[in-house]
Amino acid sequence: MGENLSTRVAYGKALVEFGDNENLFVFDADLKKCTMSLYFAEKYPERFFNIGIAEANMVDIAAGFATCGATALVHTFAIFATGRTYDQIRNSVCYPGLNVKIVGSHGGLTVGEDGATHQALEDIGMMRGIPGMTVIVPCDSNEARLATKAMIEKDGPCYFRTCRPAVECVTDQFADYSFEIGKGIELVDGTDVTIIACGIMVQEALKAQKLLEKEGIHARVIDMHTIKPIDREMIIKAAKETGAIVTVEEHNVIGGLGSAVAEVIVQTENVPMEFVGVQDKFGHSASPTVLLKHYGLCPENIAEKAKKAIDRK
Repeated sequence: MGENLSTRVAYGKALVEFGDNENLFVFDADLKKCTMSLYFAEKYPERFFNIGIAEANMVDIAAGFATCGATALVHTFAIFATGRTYDQIRNSVCYPGLNVKIVGSHGGLTVGEDGATHQALEDIGMMRGIPGMTVIVPCDSNEARLATKAMIEKDGPCYFRTCRPAVECVTDQFADYSFEIGKGIELVDGTDVTIIACGIMVQEALKAQKLLEKEGIHARVIDMHTIKPIDREMIIKAAKETGAIVTVEEHNVIGGLGSAVAEVIVQTENVPMEFVGVQDKFGHSASPTVLLKHYGLCPENIAEKAKKAIDRK
C-alpha cells in the first residue's frame, strides 16, 4: 500500500531507490530540504551538487553534464524551475534534446502561505509549449515513485512537477493501475461524463465522482499524469462514450491540462467541455485548504461543472 505522502517526498525517496547509476547526477539550487533531493545527497554525495541560488546557471551546468552522457536532474521550486530558467531550458536543454530532467517542487496553489510569488500556476503551460519536452504531474506517492523511475529511464528533456502537502494515496487501490509515460489511466468507468484530472486534483475528482453517483450520475475519472505527450486515444474514447468532458488541474486554465485536452477535443469529437482550475488569476497567501476552495478546486465545484457539461450535450 502506498503512503499518504507529498509527491515531493515520494519523489525524493524514489530518486534514491532508482538513482544507483554512476551516470546519474543531481543538482539543487540550495533547496534540497524542500525539493527532497537531500535523500539523494545523503546517500550519493559524490553525485550531488548544490549550485546555490543560481538556477539558470544550474540548468546550463546540468546540460554540460548531459553532453558528456550523464542523466542530469535539476531541482528547485516550480516557480523558479520554469520561469527563472526558461531560456536555458529552451535553448540549452530542449533545442539540442539533452537528457536533463527539470524537477519543480511546490507546484500550484498548495504552496499555501508562501503566496502568489511562489505559487506556480503557469509552469505546465510554459513547459509543454517547448518542443521535445515531456511533462509529468503525478497525483500521489505511488504514482510519483513509478513516474520517477520512468522519467530516469526515458532519454530526453522532462519536466516533473511535485506538490508540497501530503496527499492521500489513491492509485494503489485500483487493480488495473500501471504507469506509462503518455498513457492516461481510467480509474473509474462512467457513461454520463468524463472527469480528466492531473496531480493532486485526481483525489478531488474521485470525491466529485462519489457526489455525482449519489445523484444517479455516472462519471468516468481519468488520471492524466502525463500532460505531454497527452493520451489522445483515451481522450477521444472518453468523448465518444460519455459525450462530455471536465478537466481539473491545480494550474491556470490557460495552457495546462485543460488546454491540452481541448486541443484534442476540438479536432475530433468536439463535445461539451468545462474547465476547473485557476481562472487566469494569481494566487493568495492562505492555507492550501482555504485556497483550493476559494478557487473552486474542490469536489463540489467539479460536480457542478460535470452537470453543466451534461446539460450542454
